[in-house]
Amino acid sequence: MTPTKRALITGITGQDGSYLAEFLLAQGYEVIGMIRRSSTVNFERIQHIQDKITLTTGDLLDEVSMINLLRESRPSEVYNLAAQSFVQTSWGQPVFTGETTALGVTRMLDAVRIVDPDIRFYQASSSEMFGKVVEVPQRETTPFYPRSPYGVAKVYGHWITVNYRESYDMHTSSGILFNHESPRRGLEFVTRKITNGVARIKLGLDRELRLGNLEAQRDWGFAGDYVKAMWMMLQQDRPDDYVVATGKTQSVRHFCELAFGHVGLDYSKYVVLDERFMRPAEVDLLVGDPTKARAMLGWYPETPFEQLVTMMVDADLALLKKQL
Repeated sequence: MTPTKRALITGITGQDGSYLAEFLLAQGYEVIGMIRRSSTVNFERIQHIQDKITLTTGDLLDEVSMINLLRESRPSEVYNLAAQSFVQTSWGQPVFTGETTALGVTRMLDAVRIVDPDIRFYQASSSEMFGKVVEVPQRETTPFYPRSPYGVAKVYGHWITVNYRESYDMHTSSGILFNHESPRRGLEFVTRKITNGVARIKLGLDRELRLGNLEAQRDWGFAGDYVKAMWMMLQQDRPDDYVVATGKTQSVRHFCELAFGHVGLDYSKYVVLDERFMRPAEVDLLVGDPTKARAMLGWYPETPFEQLVTMMVDADLALLKKQL
């Protein structure tokens, strides 16, 4: 009988962490989730599986806590999903973003190197690293040109992961994930802001939805599909970096059309452009080339864009009706 694999997920209470925990449990893993030592941790996304996972505290700002955590939990795989992950916030908290999203990766990698360099490590890289894109679509070899403190921090995290792989012969892989959404997305993200706004307007709770750049285009997929790619990377004999994307681009405007249209409303009657939601340096066109992930991992996105939008609107409608 093969021993149960054990995985440690940092950022388990986030969107990706919750879907990854579900997926790994289904694969027969023992799942350990790292949470911050904080009284404000929100367990909403993992409530339904909380009795099946082990939660432990740790801090990406403190390498000793990472070392102790790894020594106690002895995972065979580490998925580093924890970060200050909201682009807009990174402008207001650039130093904190660097401490968690950049240097936090180094602390975790170094803890792995010290405790057990055979642990397989996944780093959550981001399409925001491409920023002001120098080629379309973006692939693993596309040069980075980040346009936010978050994007800059992610570039550091990405390269330090490559550095540890090449310097210490560690199995460290990065997934360059393009925008991936779900009903578990935070309300500060534009997709969830739209679907929540649609539900509120449909139920008569709001009359308008204020948004920034409607022409910004993104490569949007379903987070539940994307976490499978993370796991696939750590099952490979050789570590590597992979773009995880749909290869198709959609505008914020089209997202609005679909979301409002799903409940029989015309978005143009409710959406109000608001300068406050424009980024200081906008990223206009992000679209990934997932060819390598398809060829090497056998991964492909399973959920169509239209299904993703309607799934999110339906979930927000159900959530609000429950609260009324």
